[in-house]
Amino acid sequence: MNYAKEYQSRLVTADQAVKVVKSGDWIDYGEFCGQVRDLDQALAKRKDELTDVKIWSTVNPYPTAVNEVDPTGESFVWHSWHVSGADRKIAKAGKPFYYSPIKYSEVPRYIRERIEPLDVAMIQVAPIDKKGFFNFGPQCSFTRAVCDRAKIVIVEVNDKQPRCLGGYEEGIHISEVDYIVEGSNHPLALVPAPPPTEVDNKVAALILEEITDGCCIQLGIGGMPNAIGMAIAESNLKDLGCHTEMLVDAYVYMYEAGRLTGKRKNIDPGKMVYTFALGTEILYDFIDDNPVCATYPVNYTNKPAVAALNDNLITINNSIEIDLYGQVNAESSGIRHISGTGGQLDFVLAGWESKGGKSFICMPSANISPEGQVQTRIVPTLAPGGIVTDPRSVADYVVTEYGKYAMKGMSVWQRAEGLINIAHPAVRDDLIKAATAQGIWRRSNRLA
Repeated sequence: MNYAKEYQSRLVTADQAVKVVKSGDWIDYGEFCGQVRDLDQALAKRKDELTDVKIWSTVNPYPTAVNEVDPTGESFVWHSWHVSGADRKIAKAGKPFYYSPIKYSEVPRYIRERIEPLDVAMIQVAPIDKKGFFNFGPQCSFTRAVCDRAKIVIVEVNDKQPRCLGGYEEGIHISEVDYIVEGSNHPLALVPAPPPTEVDNKVAALILEEITDGCCIQLGIGGMPNAIGMAIAESNLKDLGCHTEMLVDAYVYMYEAGRLTGKRKNIDPGKMVYTFALGTEILYDFIDDNPVCATYPVNYTNKPAVAALNDNLITINNSIEIDLYGQVNAESSGIRHISGTGGQLDFVLAGWESKGGKSFICMPSANISPEGQVQTRIVPTLAPGGIVTDPRSVADYVVTEYGKYAMKGMSVWQRAEGLINIAHPAVRDDLIKAATAQGIWRRSNRLA
C-alpha cells in the first residue's frame, strides 16, 4: 500500500471531519491524554445545528469546548467512564453529566457488546509510522474496542504523543481510518503528584514494611500511592516488578534508582506493564519508544486472573471513607460523584489471588480543617448515597498514619476494633459508641 497516497486521500480539516456527526449520534472523544482537542473545538462550532449528541469520555483532562458553548446540554450530552477534575467542574456548573459505573477490566466488552453503537470515534494519535500505523500513545486501555465498534473513525494526529510499545491493541492501521486531521500538536496534560505530606510519609513507611525484594507493584491514582512509589525508589528493595493500570512518574524514579527490574515477574518478565500513563514530561519522555515498557488493553492489565499470575503482587489504592464493616468508598461523597470505580476493585481482587500478594487501601485517618476540626474518614456507616467500591468481603489491608489492619476473615466486631485502632484518636470514643449501638462491639474490647 502507498501510505503517503492513502494518507492524503483521508486528510481533512477538523471542521470538515466533524460534518459526519448527526443529531442523536453517540460519539467517543478518546481517553486520558488521547482526548481530541481540535476536533472538540470544531464540533463546538456546530452547536446550533445539532441536538442530543452523546459524547463518551474517560478522565477528561482538559476544558472542553462542547461543554463551554452548551451549558444546558441540549446539543452535547457528556458521559464519562471515570470522572476527572474537569468533569466535576462541568457538573458543578449545572450541565447534565452522566457517569457509567464500571469494573475497568470489563469495559472493552461493554463497548463491543453492550453500549449503544458508536457512530463516530475521535481519538488523538501519534504520527503515522513507516508501516502505516497510528499509535494510540499512553492510553491503550479500551481505545481499540472503541475503534472496532465505531462506524466512522477519525484520528487527530499530535506529534507530541509518545509512541508506546505493546503489548497489543496499541494502535490502528491507516486502512481502518476514515479521516485524518493534523492537529495543533497540543502538549499532553501534565499531572504532577502533589508533594507528600507527613501523613503520606507515615503511610508509606507502614506499607514499605510489607514489601520484599521481587514484589510486583501496582499503584493507584492519587498523591498517597505516588508517595509510596517515591518511598520505594529511595529504599533498598531489589528486583521489583510493575504490573499496573496507571503508570506514573514514581515508576520512572523506581526504575532509574535500580529498584525495578521485573526480573522476577511470572508474566511479562523485564517489562513495565500498564494500560495508561498520566504524569509529567519525565514520564512521557520515558515511555516514548521504550522497549522496557509494554502497554496492553485494560482487559489484560486489570483482569484479576492475569494480574494475579505475578507472585507477590502488591496493590496500593486510595479511599475516601471506610465504614466499620470494612466497606470501602473510593468514588463519592454521599451522592456527590468524585471519581469512579476505575481499576481499584480489579486490583484488590488480584492482590488477594496472587501467591504471596497483598492489597492495601490507604488514606489519612481524617480530614482536619484549618481550625483543627477532625472529620473522620473511618465512619460508623457510609454516608447516605456513598458508593461501595470494594465490598467488605473483598477489601483486605487498610492503612492510615496510625497503623494497618488486615480484615480478611475477621468478624464484624474484630473489624470494628481493628479499624477504630487506626482511626484518629480524637474520634475513637465516638466510633466505639456507634459500634456499640450497631451491635458490633464487645465490652471486652480494649484499644491499644
